[in-house]
Amino acid sequence: MQDNTPLLIAGVAYQSRLIVGTGKYKDMQETAEAIAASGAEMVTVAIRRTNIGQNPDEPSLLDVISPEKYTILPNTAGCYTAEEAVRTCRLARELLGGHKLVKLEVLGDQKTLYPNITETLKAAEKLVAEGFDVMVYTTDDPLMALRLEEMGCVAVMPLGAPIGSGLGICNPYNIRLILENASVPIIVDAGVGTASDATVAMELGCEGVLMNTAIAKAQNPVLMASAMKKAVESGREAFLAGRMPRRLYASASSPVEGLVS
Repeated sequence: MQDNTPLLIAGVAYQSRLIVGTGKYKDMQETAEAIAASGAEMVTVAIRRTNIGQNPDEPSLLDVISPEKYTILPNTAGCYTAEEAVRTCRLARELLGGHKLVKLEVLGDQKTLYPNITETLKAAEKLVAEGFDVMVYTTDDPLMALRLEEMGCVAVMPLGAPIGSGLGICNPYNIRLILENASVPIIVDAGVGTASDATVAMELGCEGVLMNTAIAKAQNPVLMASAMKKAVESGREAFLAGRMPRRLYASASSPVEGLVS
């Protein structure tokens, strides 16, 4: 039976549980084609790196990624302090006509791109107080994930592995611990490299997966986007179906009782 339960974020229902980025493609046409193939309904945009109207003399991403078709999720990629991140979200709200949904990420350094948790907490508190709906990128620390939820973030997005690494879900046990205590959507953000990584994230029970590099830097981004769409769907179905128990020894597929001797 097909799962028709939507992903709920800030009161909005999404049928797709795959969220995709818009960076690293060769051109805007490829961006548009890959996003269409992914089936995603929410698309994240780096405000500090992408023109969505702040540079009127340059092509705008919104020319190919229509806000009427997709939920635009502005993100604070490239921010290293809470002050920078908050200022970037305010700019996004102004550019998008009062848009409140944002993806908060405050990075610690340029080499690892790991979250700076101290600055993330400061920014999250400020943004929530200002009425933003905050989807927050964080480490896979279960206590930190719970703290960010308690602060009012509408989704918590632990990394599966460092941004752009393609290493997959390095610590599934921490993701499980986060899921045990969560009452907001948990969405794996960063580290996915191929379709099986997305499936693993969904089989753990995550509500969704966010990715960019895995699609944009594939040899065929449009085909990989299609693969990721299927991977997220199949992982979700497998989670809902419930896997068989793991056993140390073999178990015959057919019953042995009543065999002719």
